[in-house]
Amino acid sequence: MRRLAAALGLVAALGAPAFAQRASDAPVPAPAPQGAGGIVVLDTERLFSESAFGQRFAADLQAQTEALIEENRRIEDELKAEEQALTERRATMDPAAFSAEADVFDAKVQQIRRERDAKERALQQEAAAGRETFLAAAGPALGQVMLARGAAVILDRRAVFLSTGAVDITDAALAAVDAAIGDGSQAGSGTGDDEAPVADPEAAR
Repeated sequence: MRRLAAALGLVAALGAPAFAQRASDAPVPAPAPQGAGGIVVLDTERLFSESAFGQRFAADLQAQTEALIEENRRIEDELKAEEQALTERRATMDPAAFSAEADVFDAKVQQIRRERDAKERALQQEAAAGRETFLAAAGPALGQVMLARGAAVILDRRAVFLSTGAVDITDAALAAVDAAIGDGSQAGSGTGDDEAPVADPEAAR
């Protein structure tokens, strides 16, 4: 039973960021110069965290995480009470009987720990899958922005050592993606197969 404290743990924070509110009229960067080599830069972290989709997804994930933490606390309290009751009965129990009940209790604690760990892993997997779903759904709109800037390649900002602001399309991408998929609640399968509603390249600039 001494393993109870080690066997039970609350869910760690999943790193869901607290997103800042983005202004609706974000400045659109100037078109990239012709000498830019057909490459534009995108801050994918900001695109996800400041998009309507990303903010809704983070709020949903945070709610699930808090619910799991509360459930863990309730289960922990129940197990502590059960452990205390067994300890108080020990003086009146046959040693062999107490040992048998203690083993059953320890096995129960270990099983609950495995179940809690599985739920935590499921939330972590959901967090990763949400980003993948978002990028897949945002793809058509990002392609429109890329073509509007006369580029052939979008690089993740994290992979760029040095660049000018002229090649950063994050603001334009945010506007285009929000217009295309909104918060994702009506996206259905979320596979990104629907066309992004960008009327023409000029609208994506």
